[in-house]
Amino acid sequence: MRKLNQTGSLVLPLVIVAVLLLGSLGFGIWAFTSQQDYKNNSDKKAAAAVKVAVAAEDVKKAAEFAETEKSPFKTYSGPATFGSIVITYPKTWSAYISEANRANPIDGYFSPNFVPDITTDKSFALRMQVVNISYADVLKSYDSSVKSGKVSVSAYRAPKVPSVLGSMVSGDIVTKKQGTMVLLPVRDKTIKIWTEGSDYAADFNATVLANLTFAP
Repeated sequence: MRKLNQTGSLVLPLVIVAVLLLGSLGFGIWAFTSQQDYKNNSDKKAAAAVKVAVAAEDVKKAAEFAETEKSPFKTYSGPATFGSIVITYPKTWSAYISEANRANPIDGYFSPNFVPDITTDKSFALRMQVVNISYADVLKSYDSSVKSGKVSVSAYRAPKVPSVLGSMVSGDIVTKKQGTMVLLPVRDKTIKIWTEGSDYAADFNATVLANLTFAP
């Protein structure tokens, strides 16, 4: 009986040790697997983050290159008869300008790369006109649009010609097109300068309007 008791007393510790060993082995396997998963996921996340960062840097460089390519700027100088207007615009743009229309003595179209057919409904980066209509009458033509909320009008002075008070019109500036237009009086005529849409608003403000000059 004593030998049986001794044998039985050894079984329980052995079982406990075996259970602990199996538990330790299981925990080790789980920990290793978790570590590998974490490493793999971390590698994937790091690779994805690097890919996003590279793409963002490429976009930034492309934008910086596009901005650099815009200068030195081009200029258009209009006839003295119609106010000697000078329009400055990026050198990556092209221009089509007519000086032969009696109603609009100067009628200009500006677009990146090339100027498309002006008879289409395409929105242009920049439009410019000198019209044979007084400033007061041109401004009055927007009264109904102001009342209906289609446009807003605010006072405007060109930075390089601060002595002349004009207006800035924002909203439905022309039929089926939204944008921003500046109206400025020049003798018995009116200068109209505008951008159609919002894609070239930055160029319109920072380059075109900032450098605009004319003889009142």
